Amino acid sequence: MKVQPCQRAVRAALGSSALALAGCASPPALPPEAPPLAQACPEGVPAGARCLRGQDSASSHYLIVMPEKWSGVLVVHAHGGPSLGTPTAKRNDEDIKRWAITVREGHAWAGSVFRQGGFAVTTAAEDTERVRRIFVSHVAKPRRTLLHGQSWGGMVAMRAAELFPGSCDGILLTSAVVASPATYDFRVDLRATYQYLCNNLPRPGEPAYPLSIGLPADSQLTHADLAKRVDECLGTGRPAAQRSPEQAARLRTLTTVLKIPEASVLSHFNTATFVLRDITRKTGGVSPFGNEGVRYVGSADDAALNAGVPRFKADPAAVARFAADTGYRGRFVVPMLTAHGVGDPSVFVEGHHTLRQRLVAAGSGEHLVQTFVDSSEHSYWGDAMYPPLFAALLTWVDKGQKPSPASVAERCRQLRAAQPADCRFLPDYAPQPLASRILPR
Repeated sequence: MKVQPCQRAVRAALGSSALALAGCASPPALPPEAPPLAQACPEGVPAGARCLRGQDSASSHYLIVMPEKWSGVLVVHAHGGPSLGTPTAKRNDEDIKRWAITVREGHAWAGSVFRQGGFAVTTAAEDTERVRRIFVSHVAKPRRTLLHGQSWGGMVAMRAAELFPGSCDGILLTSAVVASPATYDFRVDLRATYQYLCNNLPRPGEPAYPLSIGLPADSQLTHADLAKRVDECLGTGRPAAQRSPEQAARLRTLTTVLKIPEASVLSHFNTATFVLRDITRKTGGVSPFGNEGVRYVGSADDAALNAGVPRFKADPAAVARFAADTGYRGRFVVPMLTAHGVGDPSVFVEGHHTLRQRLVAAGSGEHLVQTFVDSSEHSYWGDAMYPPLFAALLTWVDKGQKPSPASVAERCRQLRAAQPADCRFLPDYAPQPLASRILPR
């Protein structure tokens, strides 16, 4: 088969023919959308704003918020997650309450709940584009449109920007997953190491299954059941003083080998169990993840650990399907500004080393500015941190003045002159390679 120039470029950047084919496909054709309906604003929306709701042609719930005095800027928000289960409009209420700072800055906000619960990046990107089109067709014509991806929504935002070129003027990524699919390899390491130490998921006598699938499709295990099993082995549900010496030793081994804080173990375990099951459902019942050849280090006996951990091989077809849904080419033509807490326990900051490598390899490195925050928070760093990011990105878009990490930090101090300590940007920080945090395979 003759490889077209676009496919050659993507394969060079990613080494994945599935991503190449996905990246070069024509944008999906989206149908016209009905207008939204004016409704009462949810809690947390600034006074004077007006709110509009609806369901788009794919049945995704969405919310649009127009500030009393509009800057002319539309911020299209791609939320974190993924949220498992049936999507509801309640998710919009939670998102705008957290991101009300956007409206207080005078910008319009539009967010989709996404039609399909669980891990589905491409359809979420389509839903993100739908809510943008609804705003433009039925609310107002923005002078600028920014795409904001938070956490898992970072993958959605990047996918939307590449699927629908020209739909946004700039991209803001905060606490974003930017090294997918490699980001999720870590969850298989967690399950394998935990099973070696604890051997209770599954327990002896329960049906065995490859841990890389998260859970069997028909499993009735609940989040509460999972928490009980993890607490049983590691003592995560009790104060450290109440853990047995054996629990404390196992927890110490797990957190040292995997380089995660104790407080994040259960959260990561939920992802490594329920989200991996959801991903496997979408990749044909087989897993795109494996730990074949991975060498684990940091335990009291690494030889015994590596001899004893369960091993799994990623299914090639599942790898291709997962990459086609989640991956990005990196050939962005609009400014991209990122910010990430250096101690983020949920999404590791080292992924941003991969992001820069990817964009440089694709010839888009000049479109990327990365900033970092002195924080171990994942979801929200406080109201001081986001206005300078919006301002820097808009100045870059409007005037061509590319910001630097130092100029963003200084802009924050100017905007927060009365409380400069609220500004926690780290202009000199540079992330280490992802392989320093997630073992390569």
